[in-house]
Amino acid sequence: MKITGRKKENYLDYVPRHNTLFPWQEAENGTVEIRMRNLGLANRIAQKFFKKPAVSTISLDELGSFIWKEIDGKKTIYEIGILLKQRFGDRAEPLYERLSGFTKTLHNQKFIVYENKIRKKG
Repeated sequence: MKITGRKKENYLDYVPRHNTLFPWQEAENGTVEIRMRNLGLANRIAQKFFKKPAVSTISLDELGSFIWKEIDGKKTIYEIGILLKQRFGDRAEPLYERLSGFTKTLHNQKFIVYENKIRKKG
């Protein structure tokens, strides 16, 4: 049996931060709106011929907006979950399954990066 000495990573230990490529703002009702530029050849064609917008706005719901505002590049996903539970109680359940799914979606869409997973050059 080979022992590598590597500790298994826990997703809840990841530290998310906003990707600066996606500006965002808080709407009057307190929800978050993320702006996404529609780049690439297919998007340019759609913009020219089908009058599609050059920038799309993604509006988050109340829970998503709360999570987004807590993402600061310092708190872990676990810590954000504690705050989410304090604020929304049972409405956030199943807490870590929903939170993990949401943050994974944000990461897959490149809206966030994991601060403690970025490879530092040096």
